[in-house]
Amino acid sequence: MENKKILSLAMMGLIGATGYGLFWLGMKQGMEMAAPLSSAALPSAENPQKSGSSDKRVLYWHDPMVPGQKFDKSGKSPFMDMQLVPVYASDTGDDGTVSISPRLQQNLGIRTAEVTTGSLASTVVAVGNVVYNERDVELVQARSNGYVERLYVRAPLDLVHKDQPLAELYVPDWVAAQEEYLSVKRMQDGPGLGELLAGARQRMRLAGMTEDQIHRVESSDVVQKRLTIRAPITGIVSELVVREGMTVMAGASLFRINGISTIWVNADVPESVSAQVRPGNAVEARTSSLPGIVFKGKISTILPEINAATRTLKVRIELANPSGQLIPGMFATITFVSIDRKDVLLVPTEAIIHTGTRSVVMVAQGEDKFVSANVETAAEANGQTEILSGLESGQKVVVSGQFLIDSEASLKGTTMRMSDQPALEDAKTVELFHHGDGTVEAIGKNEITLSHGPIPSLQWGPMTMGFQLPATGLPPNIMVGDHVVFEIRQVKEGVFEIASILSSPAKAAQKSKSQAINDGMKAHGKPAGAEK
Repeated sequence: MENKKILSLAMMGLIGATGYGLFWLGMKQGMEMAAPLSSAALPSAENPQKSGSSDKRVLYWHDPMVPGQKFDKSGKSPFMDMQLVPVYASDTGDDGTVSISPRLQQNLGIRTAEVTTGSLASTVVAVGNVVYNERDVELVQARSNGYVERLYVRAPLDLVHKDQPLAELYVPDWVAAQEEYLSVKRMQDGPGLGELLAGARQRMRLAGMTEDQIHRVESSDVVQKRLTIRAPITGIVSELVVREGMTVMAGASLFRINGISTIWVNADVPESVSAQVRPGNAVEARTSSLPGIVFKGKISTILPEINAATRTLKVRIELANPSGQLIPGMFATITFVSIDRKDVLLVPTEAIIHTGTRSVVMVAQGEDKFVSANVETAAEANGQTEILSGLESGQKVVVSGQFLIDSEASLKGTTMRMSDQPALEDAKTVELFHHGDGTVEAIGKNEITLSHGPIPSLQWGPMTMGFQLPATGLPPNIMVGDHVVFEIRQVKEGVFEIASILSSPAKAAQKSKSQAINDGMKAHGKPAGAEK
């Protein structure tokens, strides 16, 4: 039993020693492999503008996790527990481009398409409701006071044809006017008879008789006691407000007839495609109840109202309906036929990014370079968008992975961004000055080195870096060690120039006082800052 315990302990010790040895060996080899990689990856201290054996020029260093902050020399990041990474001139795209290797493009799923010249035939489809044509309506009214003796149309929505009898009215006022006329007509010829006949005829007209009715009285010499009301058009009786035996007054509405030779369709069109819909454009309508039949018409008008809930416009369409097959209340599918736009620049719609203030596309330059371009768009149809300006035929635009390219541009600190940040050309047009304060570390022939605090307008943190001197040089009272306040401006990508610089008296006095106290403490053998 004792031997088994001893053997087990020995085996455990052997396994532990073997594991520790393997761990130590792996750590040693890993450190040996990492050491030359680290030294080769970072620029040397003697020549901070070079990187190993590469001849690339280093513009600045940055923390990839905080790409907006730039540093003028290598070192440890103040934000993360890592070394700063150099950014080279060839990586940043001084001309506003960003470089992405073909292998990385494949990993990011970046696809491109060519800008082409062609025809854009836009087709918009909408659903509408069939209604009466409110411009093809007739109101039938009583011309005189009377009584309804007979009604030929007894129910609303009955179909009537032009000149079809609708009702028969007895009009007492007509009897007296007609009898007067016939009495004058039977008189023998005499002076003033023509004037009497004309006056009697005018009184029949004022009683509400039509010219046709007056002509029948003249030709037949018989009193017309009853008025037959006839349909003025072919259509549907939409309103019937009279019944047999009713007394009607002059001007009272008896029937409302809606014509059906043409009808309206009110269609809802999305606001986004409203530019493709214009009054007079041809349309085609189809209904599920009449398969295979196409009704042709045109846009009558676009109503000046937008549905706030659906963001749609109401479009009024007029369709020919000679056979009366279209009935109000039907649903119809409307196809808006637009005129082909020929010889226009076309790009896939998915290539366009709308930021809210502008439209942007990513243009491929060669195999590994990309640059953003502002474009002006027009009509869109069938997955294609017309380009008015900003591109040329034959260029290639990115249709997939635009935002990944934008992220890469952000990490590399280029000016090519899709966001609505001021572009480099805008910065040149409106010169911006940035304010800061710091301490003069060195003064050279063409450069001054400052250890400055944060500069919020540039999103810079505290750092030490060099600035170009102005053409007029520095003020004579600026010395190394002085605390100064300054203004800088960007003269080109990554290069800033001193616009103005002044010594800060308050800081200088505070520094002199602190220096005097420290000197006094040293003279009495006490460490600086130990007066308390």
